[in-house]
Amino acid sequence: MTPERVRGRFVLGCLVALMALPAEGIFAQTRIKPGFNLFSISQDQEIGAQSATEVERQLPILTDRSIEAYVNTVGKRLAAVAPGANYAYQFKVVNASDINAFALPGGYLYLNRGLIEAAQDEGQLAGVMAHEMAHVALRHGTNQASQAYLGQAGLGVLGGLVGNKSTSTQKTIAAVGGFGMNTLFLKFSRTDEEQADVVGVQMMAKAHYDPNDMVDFFELLRTKAARDPGKVEQFFSSHPAPKDRAARIRREAKMLNVRETQPVGGFEQAKAELKRMPAAQSLQQIAQKQQQAREPGVQQPASSDRRVVEMSIDRPSTSFRSFEQREQFFQMDYPENWRIHEADYGYGVTFAPDGGYVDTGGAERNLIYGVIVNHYAPFDTGAADRFTNSNESTSSSTSFVDNSGTIQSRTTLAQATNDLVSQILRTNPYLKLMQNSQRTDTISGASALSLILTGTSPVTRREERVTVFARELRDDDVIYALFIAPGQDYSELRRTFDRMISSLQVNDRAVHQQ
Repeated sequence: MTPERVRGRFVLGCLVALMALPAEGIFAQTRIKPGFNLFSISQDQEIGAQSATEVERQLPILTDRSIEAYVNTVGKRLAAVAPGANYAYQFKVVNASDINAFALPGGYLYLNRGLIEAAQDEGQLAGVMAHEMAHVALRHGTNQASQAYLGQAGLGVLGGLVGNKSTSTQKTIAAVGGFGMNTLFLKFSRTDEEQADVVGVQMMAKAHYDPNDMVDFFELLRTKAARDPGKVEQFFSSHPAPKDRAARIRREAKMLNVRETQPVGGFEQAKAELKRMPAAQSLQQIAQKQQQAREPGVQQPASSDRRVVEMSIDRPSTSFRSFEQREQFFQMDYPENWRIHEADYGYGVTFAPDGGYVDTGGAERNLIYGVIVNHYAPFDTGAADRFTNSNESTSSSTSFVDNSGTIQSRTTLAQATNDLVSQILRTNPYLKLMQNSQRTDTISGASALSLILTGTSPVTRREERVTVFARELRDDDVIYALFIAPGQDYSELRRTFDRMISSLQVNDRAVHQQ
């Protein structure tokens, strides 16, 4: 047999093997990961359940068996392919004329009657539902609540929320606006909207709907906004349109294997049933009538009137013990006269001496002296790089941060570190980057970055220093360590902190996820 014929048969065999693969295997799609979250999956469900109870006290829920059955059937078709946690999705129709929809953490989805009446077919309705379910799957609601809570509770919360009990969750949510129609759960950024578009389109394709139906509905809303802006005002207020939304959705749709099947059926019957009912009122009319409209207030952290804390902390012992995270994700040595505060869920742990935590009457005790170690999945690595790229290098140079505290490198390690630092600076505005403190390093055999933040603590009224270490992980997340202490004690603590960070061992094979 000639070499040409051998090559020909080899190529033909490869083509046959490729054709035999599942169609999904030869299509690429954008991979989106949920961002950093202080809450557990079970807390998402608890928050959603309590919020749903409050919402349904304020909004008129439509009780019509045929319409409920139809919406639930479409919803279950999408829920079967939803990514992320296995939430028990629930679907209800609000008897309001506004064109809007929203979803609460844990999978509670609400569609206004006006939205169903505006949709032209089942595919468009499914597109909106998939988009809202994507917000749930990506945990955008509690992601935003995490950012808000971090700003109130201080650096100590980065070690993981203390407790997973109902009272702890209630206290936390009360601090950032409470349950019910909390704006943190209902209004998202353009980044969140783009992510929900992409994941929603992927869900539609897997559920055998045409993803372009989502585009068609958004275009329909734009047309309606020109004629009757009040009808869609709430939708665009809570769903700010990303740049080039239609083009982005269509581009994602082209990367997917779309095999349409018959709709579940009943869309026209549902619309006809709604038409036979008395006209629905707007949400504004409902609120005025029931006098239940309220703006959830956000409790602001009291900083200027806090009492100055006098510190009385023993020197760290020169004898050390070894701590191993319960899921063997990492281990670290710590002074034997310090205490371990391990989060009830997740990977966070705080090492602190007696007196390292102080209670100033805020949402959480403030950590003024100690070390935090935890896993971090970025909130957002930047508009151009929101989506992970497994082929990108994670090396960096010593100039990864400029004078404003912004990392200049486009590597995934630098991006994740930049995101972590930006969250710390945004929620602790008294801290600033110490000039020329940035360094590259190696921790437990992998690339790491470090820098020092400094500022006058609102708790002690003295200089506070925070050394940030971020070590890369295989999935583009990082494991970080924060070393927090008064500036006056930092030189004395240097040997202790060096010993602790050099002892950090990371098990890259351990499964870690939010």
